[in-house]
Amino acid sequence: MGISSISELPARERILRTAHDLFYADGIRATGIDRVIATSGVTKVTFYRHFPSKDDLVRAFLDHRHGLWMAWFVDALGRLGAQQRIGGGQALEVLADAMAEWFADPAFRGCAFINSVVEVGGSVGGASDISREHKREMVEVIAGLLPESMEGSRRMAVAQAAALGVDGAIVKAQMGGTELAREAVDDLRRLLQALAATLPDITSRPSA
Repeated sequence: MGISSISELPARERILRTAHDLFYADGIRATGIDRVIATSGVTKVTFYRHFPSKDDLVRAFLDHRHGLWMAWFVDALGRLGAQQRIGGGQALEVLADAMAEWFADPAFRGCAFINSVVEVGGSVGGASDISREHKREMVEVIAGLLPESMEGSRRMAVAQAAALGVDGAIVKAQMGGTELAREAVDDLRRLLQALAATLPDITSRPSA
């Protein structure tokens, strides 16, 4: 939901969604409280009633972004066929398809959690913790694409490697341009194919 469509929301939600759009598009440090107040159409008294400080707003933004992004991620994997291929090597490749979809979005500005750690991870209490939790949940979703027959620690190791590839592709695509975004997806797909080659072959069956 863009800024232009939130004017009828309750004040707290309006402030949060406005901050989400501005923080993600322009950066946390570059977006001042006065701009959030003016764009959301609330008074300073109302703003500070809901968010006593910018740090409080940043933490709320990250929590909100986490919910939005994870909902999109799970939905995208489903739409792109992960469930039909779950447990096999091809399921991992759906991660590359999902990233291609996201990178093509004109609003794409990279990972809000990587960006926030770089910008304010050392100065806003809790920002790094929220970002780590976001990445942990992303790994869990990826692990769900892998064969259940895999030993637990091995399954998580592969999921973490795939997640690292996803993060690397996000950073490369964020550098700008359709060509870099395409390269990022292709690089990620090759990494995922290499990881898939290490998985147990669930299609093979013992002979009768």
